[in-house]
This record gives sequence, structure tokens and C-alpha cells, in this order.
Amino acid sequence: MSQSNVEITQEDLQLNPNLKDKPDTLTRIFFQKFMMNKLAVIGAVVLFIIILSAVFAPIISPYSFEQMNLIDKLKPPSSDYWLGTDRYGRDIFTRLLFGGQVSLLVGFGSVLGALIIGVSVGALAGYYGGIIDAILMRFVDIVISIPSFFLLITIVTIFDPSVGNLILIFALTSWTSTARLVRGEFLTLRSREFVLASKTIGTKSYKIIFSHILPNAMGPIIVSATLLVGSVILAEAALSYFGLGISPPTATWGNMLQDAQNYTVMKTAPWYPFFPGLLILLTVLSFNFIGDGLRDALDPKAIE
Repeated sequence: MSQSNVEITQEDLQLNPNLKDKPDTLTRIFFQKFMMNKLAVIGAVVLFIIILSAVFAPIISPYSFEQMNLIDKLKPPSSDYWLGTDRYGRDIFTRLLFGGQVSLLVGFGSVLGALIIGVSVGALAGYYGGIIDAILMRFVDIVISIPSFFLLITIVTIFDPSVGNLILIFALTSWTSTARLVRGEFLTLRSREFVLASKTIGTKSYKIIFSHILPNAMGPIIVSATLLVGSVILAEAALSYFGLGISPPTATWGNMLQDAQNYTVMKTAPWYPFFPGLLILLTVLSFNFIGDGLRDALDPKAIE
């Protein structure tokens, strides 16, 4: 029977009229359940708009993100400057668009690196078990026991906080939760019949890990990655706020907030810190809402 086309007879409909209302593929079940979560849908729409705006920033923006005009510094929102200007006369709307490129790149790049490390460590520990599991999990425990934010501060003070370095730093400090999650999934899945059957016919271990077990563990991994992106964006903003992130004139939402932490600016131009703070809030909330929606949609217990 094809998964994409399940034929329902008239006799089946008479016995259970609700069958005609049920979706006939797992993909349709997933999208149906995801669309039922209104917050997740709103988060996806908001995030799509933010990503699209950042990607097409050079086309949308009327100015350069480095362009200064001291005569127009701290101007309120107007037809010339839609969201006002900062204390150097730079257009805030333009810097938000280009800042989104950097903040989102750091978020997605860091999580991709963290997934590569975390999935590799968790898969090896969960599949092989024994001494390999013990060694890898004790290493994970050691990394987790180190306060991550203070470790980030220490590393960025030693190395230049460029975009590439920040992605590497966040990847190396954010993979432990993924490793534990993947290990738990592998411990559960490695005793399933399809894995035992693959071992019986002599399938190599790496094929079992990547072709059979890992695809069945992708649901929790995707949810974890979605939530982790928001955490990394928030951490990058915090580092930039304390002056330890990417330095101006490169724009990020975090260093825009850091640039606005001045009493005169806060008093005379409250819109300046408001807009980058609002974008950080919307982006992190969107990722969290999407993560909740994915968790509910991918829950096998909820599929009836």
C-alpha cells in the first residue's frame, strides 16, 4: 500500500465516517498539526519576514549601513529615516536590516556546527555504549559543568570576535545538549527490530547509524536546533551589549543596543534602543514558538 495514496472503501466509510477527514500521509499530518498551533504559524511568518528582509537588505535599504550624517544625528522617525537615526546620523532601519544578516548568520552557523559535533558525539555514545559511551558522556559532563557565558567571555577576550570566530566559539560551547538528546534517542532506537535486522544481514555500523537510526531521530534534533538558534542569537546580543561582540561599524542587533546605552541617548532618542531590542525579542520568540509547534507536530503519540 502506498503511503501517499491510501484507498478508503465505502464499507470503511460506513463503519467509520471520520476516515474521510483524516490525512493520508505523515507529511500532511505534520503540516495539519503544525498549522493548528497558531503561535507557531505566527512565529514562522514573522521569522520568514525577518529573514527575507535581511537577505534583501541591499535592495530594501535606502542607505549604506556605514553612511554617517552628523547633522541628522538622533533624528526621530520620519519619511527620510523611517526608524530614526543613531548618534552618528546613521539610518537605524538600514542598520537593523544589515545587523539581521550578521545576527542570523551567527545563529544559524553556530547551530549547524553544534549539530555536527553534538550529533556525532551522541550517535557514537548511544550506538556503541560501554566504554565509548562512558568516556564521551564524562567529557560532556565536564563541558556542561563550565559556566558557558563566562567561558564565552574568556574566549572572545583572547580571540578576535569576528563573525567566523563567534560561530566557532558558539558551536564549541553549545553542542552538549544536542549530544545528550541524540544519545538518548540512539539508546532507544538501537534495540528496534529494523536495526537488529540490519545487523543480522551484515550492514556496516556507519550505514546503520546514518541511514537507519539517525533519520528516525531527526524530529527531536530539529526541535532542539530551532530552540538553540534563538539562544545563540540572544547570547550574541548579550556579548555585543557588553562590548565583547562584533565591533562597529559592522552592524549587529547587539552592538546597536550597546551603542545606545547612554543616558543622553536613552533620554532624547528612546526609539534607538527600542527597535533592535524589539527585533531580538521577535526573533527569539519566533524560534521558540516554531520549536513548540514542531515538537507537537513531530510527537508520534499525537498522531492517531
